[in-house]
Amino acid sequence: MSGLGNDQEVSPEAVLAYGRSVLAAQPFSVLIGAELHALAPGHAELQLPLVAQLKQQHGFAHGGIVSYMADNALTFAGGSALRVPVVTSEFKINYVRPAIGQRLIARARAVHTGSSQAVCTCEVVAVADDGTEKLCALAQGTIAKLPDSPKKTSSPAKS
Repeated sequence: MSGLGNDQEVSPEAVLAYGRSVLAAQPFSVLIGAELHALAPGHAELQLPLVAQLKQQHGFAHGGIVSYMADNALTFAGGSALRVPVVTSEFKINYVRPAIGQRLIARARAVHTGSSQAVCTCEVVAVADDGTEKLCALAQGTIAKLPDSPKKTSSPAKS
């Protein structure tokens, strides 16, 4: 999340606004209607209305959607902790119950941050019509700093 700046203090509102701009630049996230509700260094909360198109034949969220929520929340938590552009290096997910409800919420946090990677955990809950939350998945992942872009060098002039 290079837009956060490594050496400067940034307001919580600016961090969230930056995170939302990153999410808006992800076509798949826009397609499914993901929303970034909270972002602070090392913490992220992603929400998703659970519409019929995101469910499987038994009426609960497709596992790929639950996995997306965990992966993206982990990456936002790790990226905001590292304050550099990042990607998911690896992650593991345990589905603990079907995701049934009207909304999914993924809450992630960085557990350990080094100079080039962060290890993060995430809980994905399904929110019922009455507002109660039920844990449906747990995930852990390693979020890695992207390598620096190679600097453009001018090619030698040809005679």
